[in-house]
Amino acid sequence: MSHIYRQAHYTVSATQLSELPNDIDIEVAFAGRSNAGKSSAINTITDQKALARTSKTPGRTQMINFFALDDHRALVDLPGYGYAKVPEQVKIRWQQTLGKYLETRKTLRGLMLMMDSRHPLKEFDLQMITWANNVELPVHILLTKSDKLKNGPANSSLHHVISTLESKNLLATVQLFSSLKKTGREEAIKQLDLWFLDDKNQEDELDSEQENSDE
Repeated sequence: MSHIYRQAHYTVSATQLSELPNDIDIEVAFAGRSNAGKSSAINTITDQKALARTSKTPGRTQMINFFALDDHRALVDLPGYGYAKVPEQVKIRWQQTLGKYLETRKTLRGLMLMMDSRHPLKEFDLQMITWANNVELPVHILLTKSDKLKNGPANSSLHHVISTLESKNLLATVQLFSSLKKTGREEAIKQLDLWFLDDKNQEDELDSEQENSDE
């Protein structure tokens, strides 16, 4: 299914939950601090240079952006948090919107959470994982910019995140990721495949295989 991510294309942006589209069967959301390399990760996974716009001003993207893979599946780029130079009132509104989105969105199957591998598990990262755990939404963490660390420190960061989550009874899978070197891309795609190939799609594929064998 890996090829499907190259077909990702922008469809719509929303500033509030009431503007979200409701005609997609499955979506996976990407979240992270404004300087965690979220847009770069989306571009790397989809093998497109400018699908999700990267900005030298972290926090500029204040909308929920949808990128359709086909008629039934989409990637969702959530607003970056934690670094933007915006009024505190706006930050609070963003947080409330993100929380409600994670808690109420019926089509959401998983959350890809970006963290800078050099500065993981900030307060709002933990809040996002807690929100997701509360509604039994699977979380997969990409420890981004791992190319900026040597192998030893990078692996130490990975094990630190895993052990910290365990100590806090928070559930998430974790991997190292580098948009620059494209390391971890295939591992991230495998996780996306698991979420997008839900029970409905698996049943459809099994039915198709059964029909072919009957012919």
